[in-house]
Amino acid sequence: MKIDLTDTTASKINNALVEGRRSLGAPAVGMVLTLVIVTDEEHAYDALKAANEASREHPSRKLVVIKRVSRSPRDRAQARLDAEVRVGADAGAGETVVLRLYGDVIDHAQSVVLPLLLPDAPVVVWWPVASPLNPEKDPLGALGQRRVTDTYAAEDPLAELSARAANYSPGDTDLAWARITPWRSMLAAAMDQQPDAEIISAEVEGETYNPSGELLAMWLADRLGVTARRTVSDGPGLTAVRLETKNGAITLDRPDGSLATLSMRGQPDRSVALKRRDTAELLAEELRRLDPDLIYESALKYGVEQLGEPVPAAPAAGEQQAEEPAEKAAERPAPAKKASGKKAAGK
Repeated sequence: MKIDLTDTTASKINNALVEGRRSLGAPAVGMVLTLVIVTDEEHAYDALKAANEASREHPSRKLVVIKRVSRSPRDRAQARLDAEVRVGADAGAGETVVLRLYGDVIDHAQSVVLPLLLPDAPVVVWWPVASPLNPEKDPLGALGQRRVTDTYAAEDPLAELSARAANYSPGDTDLAWARITPWRSMLAAAMDQQPDAEIISAEVEGETYNPSGELLAMWLADRLGVTARRTVSDGPGLTAVRLETKNGAITLDRPDGSLATLSMRGQPDRSVALKRRDTAELLAEELRRLDPDLIYESALKYGVEQLGEPVPAAPAAGEQQAEEPAEKAAERPAPAKKASGKKAAGK
C-alpha cells in the first residue's frame, strides 16, 4: 500500500502511517530499529531494495531522505516536503517513508526526520553514496547510534579511508569492512589449525580501488604485528591472501569471486565457499550489532599510509615469458646451437 503526500508535514506523515497500518488490519507492528537512508534520486531505488531485503532479518521503519537540489533561486526559496508512505508488501518487513526535501528545508533534514523516529528504538544512519567527512558531526548522523558508510563508493577510496581514520567516532562502520568478514573468519580458522606457526609477513591481492583489500591488509598487520603489503590483480574483488610462516605459506586463493582454495603445509588443499555478497547481506550484518566495533577501529587507525603503494601481483609461472613483446623477443640473441654427441665428447 502506498500513500502519496505533497507539500506535507511530519504530523501528516505519522497519521498516514497509522491509517496505512489500520487499513491492513495490523495496527501494531513489531519493529526493532529506525534505519535512516541518506541518498540521492539516482541511488534511492537500489538502496531501498537492499534495505527491504535486510528488513526480513531486522524489521524496521525505513526513512529515505532525498535532498532535491533546486536549480533556480526562486525554487530554492520555496521550502517543501513531499512524502511517499509505504506499508505492507511494498515496505518489506516494517514501514517505509520516502522523504523528498526541496528548498531551505534541505538544510534542516534532521528536523523532518526526528518526529518520525520510532520511540525507544535504536537509530542507524546509512549513506550508500556521498557520505559526510565526519558522520558523527553530520546533523542526521548525530541522530544514530550506528553510522554506516561505504568507502567503495567514494571517488578516491584510499583518501576516504584516511579521512575515516582521522574522524572516527565509536559507532562508525563501513560496508567495505563487512565485505571481508568471511575472509577474516577463514584466515583466523586457518591460523588456529597451526598455532605454532610464526607469521613472518602477509600479502593481500585484489582489484585496484577496492578499499576492502587495504582494510584486510591493515587488519592483518595490526593483529599479527607483521608487514603487510597490497598487490593488485584483475579481480573480481579480493583474489588471494598469502601468509608467510616459518613452517610454510598459508594461502587463501579465490580467482573467480565464488569458490576459494585454502592451502597450507602438511594438509591437503581444501575448497571453501567464499561468495561475494550483495549490499543487502552486508547491511543485514551491520544491523546485527549496535555497539562500537573495536576491531574495525584498531585496523582503521593502523593507517593505510603504512601499507605503501599497491604493487602489481607477480605473474604466475610461465606468464612472464608469454607476455614479452615480440620486439623484445626479436632483439634477444639466438641461442647457441647444441653440439652433437660426438663434438660434445671431443670426438
